[in-house]
Amino acid sequence: MADTLFRIRIKFVEKVSESSLDQLLDDLLSRRVLNAAEVEEVKQGNSQRMDQARSLIDMVRNKGDEASHRLLDCLQLKNPALWKELQQGLLSPEEPNLR
Repeated sequence: MADTLFRIRIKFVEKVSESSLDQLLDDLLSRRVLNAAEVEEVKQGNSQRMDQARSLIDMVRNKGDEASHRLLDCLQLKNPALWKELQQGLLSPEEPNLR
């Protein structure tokens, strides 16, 4: 699941709205994926919406698969249109890994 978050990261950061971001933070707090200090870190530590989205997805991804799964569940429930768009990105072929 953490891998899935990594793969949708760019599009999530570009597309998630401020209201959806706030809903996700509230849901993840109530599900105990994030604590109050982490929610404040995402909100107060980043003034721009895209930076908040980036901070949230990276924070949850670093917590592992269970936390990542809960974020994806919340996203699917709260913003099905965005979830569908992100899923389409998962189904398209991955770009080659350039090294």
